[in-house]
Amino acid sequence: MRNLERRIEDKNVVVGVLGLGYVGLPLAREFASAGIKVVGFDIDAKKVKVLNSGRSIIKHVPHKQVRDMVNSGCFNATTDMARLKTVDAILICVPTPLTRNREPDMQFVIGSTQIIARYLQRGQLVVLESTTYPGTTRELMIPMLQTSGLKAGRDFHLAYSPEREDPGNKDFTTKTIPKVVGGLTDKCRAIACKLYGQVIVRAVPVSTLEAAEAAKILENVYRCVNIAMVNELKIVFERMGIDIWEVIKAADTKPFGFKAFYPGPGLGGHCIPIDPFYLTWKARQFGMPTRFIELAGEINTGMPEYVVTKTMQALNEHKKSLKGSKVLVLGLAYKKDIDDLRESPSIELIELLRQRGATVDYNDPYIRHTHRQRQHDLGMTSKALSAKMLARYDVVLISTDHTDYDYDCIVKNAKLVVDTRNATALVRRGAGKIVKA
Repeated sequence: MRNLERRIEDKNVVVGVLGLGYVGLPLAREFASAGIKVVGFDIDAKKVKVLNSGRSIIKHVPHKQVRDMVNSGCFNATTDMARLKTVDAILICVPTPLTRNREPDMQFVIGSTQIIARYLQRGQLVVLESTTYPGTTRELMIPMLQTSGLKAGRDFHLAYSPEREDPGNKDFTTKTIPKVVGGLTDKCRAIACKLYGQVIVRAVPVSTLEAAEAAKILENVYRCVNIAMVNELKIVFERMGIDIWEVIKAADTKPFGFKAFYPGPGLGGHCIPIDPFYLTWKARQFGMPTRFIELAGEINTGMPEYVVTKTMQALNEHKKSLKGSKVLVLGLAYKKDIDDLRESPSIELIELLRQRGATVDYNDPYIRHTHRQRQHDLGMTSKALSAKMLARYDVVLISTDHTDYDYDCIVKNAKLVVDTRNATALVRRGAGKIVKA
């Protein structure tokens, strides 16, 4: 156990990252960039092959960075889970989605933990990074890991450190976002802090595993509730003839006591639409209702229906029905300038529009084709934008406000524009075509 601490200090440690997606790959990059050897584990052989060839699978991790990682000899990806025996630390970065009943789907954490238990070595550090409910690491993982015959906190270190990735954020990267760390024991926490301290600007130790798990839940519940508030106010103010975007801009001039949140067509990304429901599920085990959080979830999940209703009303004003209309959805990613469509409201918008009889296409400069997801399979390809192409649609629905879009051109050539992101705020010519939703 002391050898691990010394190897971390000397940067002779070998780090295993289990799951090479939007969390795991940026984390692997930071360790490799610091000269620390990383073995990346993933069950997707195609992904592993692409990464080992020096090409990236994520827009905000450029090809050059992956190429440098590979060429430096500090990074290698594999599907061979037996190589877990060869690393000093195992960082688990796998998805934690919801079931169709909006309950925690822990299959990826469970599967990963069972694999690790098979190859777990004395003296290793195991850290869960996946966002989850308080109690996961202690109640779910420890019993499975200890089937190895090794005891947590004595024979191997165990910690929880929630990911804080924000794809596309130009102000903060994995390296510059402080890392909350909770350990099973004080020594576990210290070792994990020391490891992250080699590549992250600051490790933030907390007293327990559960405190670290709860910190991540709090971060996302905070955002979920505030987004729900402005989404509800958008609907209320619209009835009053008040522009919510103007109101937020005005309120944001207050230098204290206010933080701007913005409405949209629904919640997207892997955290905010999902994590609050992890807490409500866990709270029910303690006989505690979470009415505030559940109400926020209800409001946010209802926004795609609101947008579709506004689109129907806008078409009616132009003597068109939604059924039989041609709709172009602009932006498939869950937020602008990224290629991440996890839980994107655009997907539900497309499905709702199709259900109501519309013919739907999409354009996204970062997502050329849709891929099969756990609950969706749109089977679509991004359409190339042109003035002539825009004019063919009965309505253009702006779902994601990518900065690559020429909104003046879009409004000029479209028959009707439904804007869910205030992306056309600066457009003056053709403003009569724009409906905010």
